[in-house]
Amino acid sequence: MFLITLQGNEPIFEQIITQIIRFIDLGVLNPNDKLPSVRMLAQELGITPNTVVKAYQILEERGYVYTYQKKGVFVCGDMKEIDSQHLEAEFLQIATICMTSGLSKEELKKLIDEMEEK
Repeated sequence: MFLITLQGNEPIFEQIITQIIRFIDLGVLNPNDKLPSVRMLAQELGITPNTVVKAYQILEERGYVYTYQKKGVFVCGDMKEIDSQHLEAEFLQIATICMTSGLSKEELKKLIDEMEEK
């Protein structure tokens, strides 16, 4: 289910986070679906359990998953709020890239206004 690259620049825990968020966005993972156990995913990917723990903790902090003691890690149910937060984070990242590439704040606002009119 999960694919990681050991040669890339992106840390393994971030690759896991990105894939789980993508699976949620695509509907592959649904609210209350159980994620693989830390030990199982670590074994499957050939990584340390601490890496999986870190990914799951960050996902929980961001509101994508919740931990049910002794039962496992599950996908959260309120996906509208999560989608909104995810989109806002992506927009801020894109806006930052645009502005560091020379696009002014006014030009960025103009582009957004033009999109709203369509």
